[in-house]
Amino acid sequence: MSILSITFHTIENKIEEWDLYVESDLHQMVENLLDVEKYILSEVRSDMLGEGKNTNLLLVFDNDDMRDQFIESELVNLEERINLKFGEYVMVFPTFLDPKKKRF
Repeated sequence: MSILSITFHTIENKIEEWDLYVESDLHQMVENLLDVEKYILSEVRSDMLGEGKNTNLLLVFDNDDMRDQFIESELVNLEERINLKFGEYVMVFPTFLDPKKKRF
């Protein structure tokens, strides 16, 4: 199992537009990913976040090779689409999660 966490940070005045994008476009893109075994698309709630909003996409792959392939192709495409639509108003932060122990 190999996991990729992608956090999207949206500035305050783009939240409504971002929420619509997540519900339609982003969700559909994730549903169409062939190499993703499982995923969780979440709103992030945190007392530490004072401005804007974070959304997280947790992707589970069968192995590291599939995750690496996703990063080289699909993640690049995803970032380009978001950048074209939102520019600097939505930032994308991928994080590699390498499980040490798990009960999933």
